[in-house]
Amino acid sequence: MDGHCQESSGKFMECLHSQGLKTGSIYFPGGRAKYQGEEVNKKLVEPPVFNYSNETNWRQNIDTVIEWFTVDNLDFIALYFGEPDSSGHKYGPESTQRKNMIKQVDRTVGYLRQRIQESGLEPNLNLIITSDHGMETVIKTNEILIRTINNFTFKDIDFELLDYGPNGLLVPKEGKLEHVYSVLKNAHPKLHVYKKEEFPKRFHYANHPRITPLVLYSDPGYVIHGRFKVQFNKGEHGFDNEAMNMKTIFRAVGPAFKKGLVVEPFESVNVYALLCELLGITPEPHDGSLEVTKPMLREPEDTGSGGDNEPEDNGSGGEHREKWWDWE
Repeated sequence: MDGHCQESSGKFMECLHSQGLKTGSIYFPGGRAKYQGEEVNKKLVEPPVFNYSNETNWRQNIDTVIEWFTVDNLDFIALYFGEPDSSGHKYGPESTQRKNMIKQVDRTVGYLRQRIQESGLEPNLNLIITSDHGMETVIKTNEILIRTINNFTFKDIDFELLDYGPNGLLVPKEGKLEHVYSVLKNAHPKLHVYKKEEFPKRFHYANHPRITPLVLYSDPGYVIHGRFKVQFNKGEHGFDNEAMNMKTIFRAVGPAFKKGLVVEPFESVNVYALLCELLGITPEPHDGSLEVTKPMLREPEDTGSGGDNEPEDNGSGGEHREKWWDWE
């Protein structure tokens, strides 16, 4: 589990607890972590080897969510599904397997909304459905293999973090920075190599002290192989977030949201402020803004019952979608 991910999730949960709210997590990244001694009130954590595609398990988890809200009176629950991510990696985003998995997701969202209605939660429960990335088909021709680049040798490297999709981090040995940079800079037309201080600011990435002196990323479809080709996924993410296939979806429905509204695409960093607003808590310092998502929200006197709401739609989803909002 990525340490930063656990820290971010744990910090949010701790923020909720410190302001008197009760939380739950089902398979959500960071759900097993403690932050400053705090952990979620209720949780399910997947085992090391786990089948994320089991539809029966998905419905059981939804039933658990409903129980936690109605019986245990939780205020916030994070529910994670590892699909269609896993099938996208294994078979590719355009594969029949992934398209069938998206249909399974569609059915599951319908079941979730059905259970919310049956349980009587609909007038008071806000539901947000989103994800953290899209998926791109991996190109298997003219691949990037760092070991084979002319005049490059791993003997000049103290630390490497490669073979994790389209990104790479390198720490050259003392006195070797300029040499390594020069031989990698224009070595492949789909590979981009930057000194840390020159990395594009729009990524909001390279100013962290843990980031290495050299930062690499590749064009959509190309992954970065280090010493050997050990990446065999047919689908991958982590590419430039301006690429259309990296876009995700955002849907929201509930008493706090306007009905049938379509808004312009926005950055996911703004979702945190929205969650804090919905939960009535004071946010920690963050990089987003409530002003971005505030137009989605109803005025306090216009909340109504929420029973006939249609999902919020930001119009930026790159995923295939059927009619999960029309589950009646």
